[in-house]
Amino acid sequence: MTDSSPRKPWIRRAIFLVAMLIVLGYAGLALTVHPSNDRDWSPDQARPPKAAFDGDTVRISNLRNTFYRSTHDFDVRWEERTYDLRRIESVWFMVEPFSDWRGPAHTLLSFGFGNGEYVAISVEIRKEKGESYSPLLGLLRQYELTYVIGDERDLIGLRANHRHDSVYLYPIRTTPEKMRAMFISMLERANKLIEQPEFYNTLTSTCTTNIVRHINAIAPSRIPLSYKVLLPAFADELAYDLGLIETELPRDQFRSAHLINDLALIHADSAAFSTGIRSRYRLPQSASMASTSPPVSPR
Repeated sequence: MTDSSPRKPWIRRAIFLVAMLIVLGYAGLALTVHPSNDRDWSPDQARPPKAAFDGDTVRISNLRNTFYRSTHDFDVRWEERTYDLRRIESVWFMVEPFSDWRGPAHTLLSFGFGNGEYVAISVEIRKEKGESYSPLLGLLRQYELTYVIGDERDLIGLRANHRHDSVYLYPIRTTPEKMRAMFISMLERANKLIEQPEFYNTLTSTCTTNIVRHINAIAPSRIPLSYKVLLPAFADELAYDLGLIETELPRDQFRSAHLINDLALIHADSAAFSTGIRSRYRLPQSASMASTSPPVSPR
């Protein structure tokens, strides 16, 4: 039997050399490649959202409400809406797995106000024209980060009805004060990206890691470090185990009960899309009744 131990130092040196080349290559990228808001953006991400606060109200411009005929055929619509921060009454966590191998997924948050009005916030790569997502390129400072703020018929309807991915929607257990703080925190981050663009990173700055960062800024250590954050198709399980999902269902049943694809299709063209996709849930009374003073005013 031949002793291979003399070769081991060479193997270690080779591994060290490869690691050093990777580190130096990444350092070179960090020094030479800088994030920018001045690129030839995809039409659906051409305008970054901006929030203007005035006491208890916030006016959001460049709120997206796109009409889709398919994933490649759509009319981008940008709107301005005003929200009363005192009337936030719910927050919802959406999970969209998009792989046969469970692990990769997109997540977003949506905030509910009175009168059945909702606004969704999705942390994404900001695509240039013709660009598509690659996890590898996401490690190499090739995508800017953006916060897409939009109508649920756009941000949720796109995923359920046109991409035909499974979409799960969960009510979150928290207080109105924390809902408001979370909403403001995400809007302020969106504003900051207008002045200080950042890169997306597949490991450290994704849809889910940014949601976790916002939550832990409000409630320190509420969400611990977990592989389920990096593999967000498992993020709903993590939220369930941490008591963040408002449900009485057992662990083996809660997920299937929150699949909304059938409801999203039924209500695809309805002005009541948001209440329609929640028709299996018991909503707060104020969310299911009409009001003479709606919290959202499109302009």
